[in-house]
Amino acid sequence: MTRENSCLGRDFFARDTLVVCRDLLGQRLVRLLYGKRLVGRIVEVEAYVGEDDLSSHARPGRTERNAPMYGPPGHAYVYLIYGMYHCFNVVTERVGYPAAILIRALEPLAGVETMRELRGGRPDLPLTSGPARLCQALAIDRCFDGADLCAPDAALFLTRGAPVPDEAVAAGPRVNVRGDERAVKIPWRFYVRGNRYISR
Repeated sequence: MTRENSCLGRDFFARDTLVVCRDLLGQRLVRLLYGKRLVGRIVEVEAYVGEDDLSSHARPGRTERNAPMYGPPGHAYVYLIYGMYHCFNVVTERVGYPAAILIRALEPLAGVETMRELRGGRPDLPLTSGPARLCQALAIDRCFDGADLCAPDAALFLTRGAPVPDEAVAAGPRVNVRGDERAVKIPWRFYVRGNRYISR
């Protein structure tokens, strides 16, 4: 299968965020770096939807920082936390509506030695088990903020992986978020049940 027909297209992301969340499990995140292909299977994600989501960066309305969340779908939203760690999100839904999915954990599949080097020699298990860790392992930083993940020449993109059966999918509240009761209790986090690479 060629890259062109294995990549997830814009239509995949231009749907309801919770549907995309579920469907992202099992798909592959690919980073091309210095001629190497770093690949991880997505095993944990977390949704942020609309300006009324008090845990979302979109809660104050559109700003320079959160502008990529407003579309188009299939673009990246990358931000910095604690002044030193990056987090990678995939933008979803229609243009003008702020919605994105935080990729929380990957199961490393290819380029693992390079991932280890980028993570300072860490062992395999914690390489990509967390949003900041996976960004380090795949060298994802703010240069990808707003990047088109569906572009033919993209250095960061998503491809189809093996589907995850419904019985292997779990959902629960998001991790370490603040906001109102709705923001902290709705099951907007999806993960592959029992996978050892999930963040917690």
